[in-house]
Formats: sequence, C-alpha cells, structure tokens
Amino acid sequence: MTKIQNTNNKYNLEERTLKFARDVIRLCRNLSRNTINFKLIDQLIRSAGSIGANHREANDTLGKKDFIHRLRIARKEAKETTFWLNLVLEANPDSKNEVIKLIDESQQLRNILSAIIAKSTK
Repeated sequence: MTKIQNTNNKYNLEERTLKFARDVIRLCRNLSRNTINFKLIDQLIRSAGSIGANHREANDTLGKKDFIHRLRIARKEAKETTFWLNLVLEANPDSKNEVIKLIDESQQLRNILSAIIAKSTK
C-alpha cells in the first residue's frame, strides 16, 4: 500500500476524505462481531468511502453542473455517515471516544462540502 505524503492534510480534501475512510475502517475492524455490527459496518464503510469517491469524481467533471451534483452526493454521504456512526455508537458504547471523533470529522466534511457548493453556485 502506498503512503500519501503529508502535504498539509487538513486542507487537502482528497487526502482528508481518504484518511477519514481509513479511520472508519480501523474502527470497524475493532468492533465486536455480531449481527447488529455486521449490518452497521457494511453501511458505514460504504457511506464513508463514498464521501471521498464522489469528491474525486467532482474534481474530474467537465462542467460546473456535474461538479456541484457530485459534491451534493458527497455531502449527502457525509450526512449518512454521521447517521450510521450514531447507530454504531448506540450499539457499541465502549467505542464512544473514537466514534465521537469520527462523527465530528464527518460533520466537518459535510460543512466543508456545503461551503464549496455554496461558493460554486454563486
């Protein structure tokens, strides 16, 4: 696996969304294996990975309309990820500290995407 160079990660959204998805995977690896977590993990990993995937697609679009559309999908996935993280927290209260950090990051990503959308639609 290739390491991404640390070039001001906080402000590089592609790297930040990748780090977020990786952090979600690390959390999920540490959750207990049971019927509830299997379903939550599947949904959570999908939505967390989709944030970065859709942001990357937005950066590769040919037009402004498609760019904004992809960013809206990424923002929707960030909101969905927050939802799944809250359910993971309910099912796994022993992982509270790690989940709370991820909830905060998913909300920050949503806010960043919202700001980019707002600036792009002016």
